[in-house]
Amino acid sequence: MNASRNALEARLHYPLGDALPAPGRSLEVAPGVRWVRMALPFALDHINLWLLRDRIDGIEGWTVVDCCIDKPESRAQWTEVFEHELQGLPVLRVVVTHMHPDHIGLAHWLCERWTTPQHTCRLWISATDHAVARIGSGGIGGFGAEAAAVFFGSHGLTDPEAQAKIRQRSSYFPGLVPAVPASFARLMDGLDVAIGGQTWRCISGHGHAPEHIALWCEALGVLISGDMVLPRISTNVSVYDQEPEADALKLFLQSIDKFRALPADALVLPSHGRPFTGLHERIDQLHDHHRDRLQEVLDACRTGPHSAADILPVLFPRTLDLHQTTFAMGEAVAHLNRLWHGGQLRRQRGDDGVWRFAAVDAAVTAQASGGMAT
Repeated sequence: MNASRNALEARLHYPLGDALPAPGRSLEVAPGVRWVRMALPFALDHINLWLLRDRIDGIEGWTVVDCCIDKPESRAQWTEVFEHELQGLPVLRVVVTHMHPDHIGLAHWLCERWTTPQHTCRLWISATDHAVARIGSGGIGGFGAEAAAVFFGSHGLTDPEAQAKIRQRSSYFPGLVPAVPASFARLMDGLDVAIGGQTWRCISGHGHAPEHIALWCEALGVLISGDMVLPRISTNVSVYDQEPEADALKLFLQSIDKFRALPADALVLPSHGRPFTGLHERIDQLHDHHRDRLQEVLDACRTGPHSAADILPVLFPRTLDLHQTTFAMGEAVAHLNRLWHGGQLRRQRGDDGVWRFAAVDAAVTAQASGGMAT
């Protein structure tokens, strides 16, 4: 697996080589665009944030893209950035690509910190992700608690210890995102946002988050891809209790194809990993990856009915902790749902309340090819 990953990564180009911003510092990656890298206390141990030189209402300053989680360590890292990297200028607005904690966690703090009587530091985000983040920060809506435990249980994760731990995670999201600004400026697909004399076009994406927004600047040849296109790992594409029958994988693959309209040599600024070029190559790699995973899931289901929990070792042949298991379960359901919606699998709920998926025969597949299997 690592050898295969390394071979794929070798097809991409990293213009900055192995250079990384030092903690509390930044690196310029394009005129007026600076890279900040902050630590995360997860297996995915960092997030990339971006500083864009800006001017709003005659005030010189910076636009921040993404925020990190709300933890004392993250605030301390930002304080260093304020002291050393802003050239004595203020943060004028905060753009958030999507509502996941590592992206929106400190948006409320940044907006409050940089709002003055003369200027409101506003959050810019899609309306969908703003609403979902507000629900999550309020500790309601099934974010990792009872509803999540019931959902994962219905897909075969019935281990009592795992179930108990999931039920105890009701404070997970608000623990990382304790608040979300009540007011915001709406980002949506196709919207042009003027930042520092440059035009950045919003490109919406689905399947990873409700309404993810990437930003493309044609004049600079730069794409801030957020989590939609990452250079080394595949983006998490999951189905959760809030939308249990979603076809998230189809939405994700359709979304990344929107980036094919951009130049192949665009400089991609991902949320995790290093800035790279080779956008079209990476899109092809992600399609190939999911095609292969779908085939593995289909082959497993041809041997008999499988729940999402049964599929975990097929998709993730390694030991997973609980945090990783919840993401993996969401991915397993996403792959099963894609094959189910595509008519290649049928599903049935057992007397134990668990959904299991099995391959349909060729005749049924042909009959169902135009719609959903039942």
